[in-house]
Amino acid sequence: MNNNYSPQLNTAISAAIQAGKIIMRFYSRLENLKVMSKGHNDYVSEADQQAEIIIKETLIKAYPAYKITAEESGSNDIESEYEWFVDPLDGTTNFIHGIPQFAVSIGLCKEGKPVLGVIYDPFKNELFCAEKGKGALMNDKKIRVSNCNSVKSAVFGMGIPYRKQDHSGHYIDTLRTLMDARCGSIRRLGAAALDLAYVASGRLDGFWEFNLKPWDIVAGSIIVSESGGHVSDIENSEDYLNSGNILAANINLHQDVIAKLKKNLL
Repeated sequence: MNNNYSPQLNTAISAAIQAGKIIMRFYSRLENLKVMSKGHNDYVSEADQQAEIIIKETLIKAYPAYKITAEESGSNDIESEYEWFVDPLDGTTNFIHGIPQFAVSIGLCKEGKPVLGVIYDPFKNELFCAEKGKGALMNDKKIRVSNCNSVKSAVFGMGIPYRKQDHSGHYIDTLRTLMDARCGSIRRLGAAALDLAYVASGRLDGFWEFNLKPWDIVAGSIIVSESGGHVSDIENSEDYLNSGNILAANINLHQDVIAKLKKNLL
């Protein structure tokens, strides 16, 4: 337990680390992993389910009056100004294929606004966290977004939609706009929470994706904000938790992207 962290953050970190241990036990024997399909190219594994159980038990024990919304089990019936958002294993497709790019994501909102976030990569043992007004850390070291201020030299993370109906519209238009602007490079790493953590730590200059769920982005959004970055939806509004469309970068690069999108498609 870190005495510099709030009890809420220490609880979320404890839950994430416990879940990470479960995930890595399953990762060491993937050949025996039970995987179920939730839809086309959308999977849930035993690891997701067991990790979610331990996270929820830890959070509920410490904060029984808080609402919890988790990817695999949905929401409880509690009304509260506080709501946890839990993705027990972001990057499940990577995980079940043995690709070591996945993470636990736990975020807390107060009155609908992110106030705390934890993203834990158990394979690399990297813990990203932030609290509103207190900055962002990776393994207890301060992190900052990059200072890249131009699309032309920026490395972006992004998500390729796996549902056919999501392939058109904003996704293709945004990709084309940034490619036409000769952006530095584009990466598709397969775990949105980690992409946001990488923006916060300067590994990626920016990230965008469409049709995400709150449990994908609550933790990452507060970590980016507290590392000096700017988060909005693709139309530059703050409604990204409801729309599921997110753009994260330092403020100068963010404005450059928005300007190019407005000129070409918005």
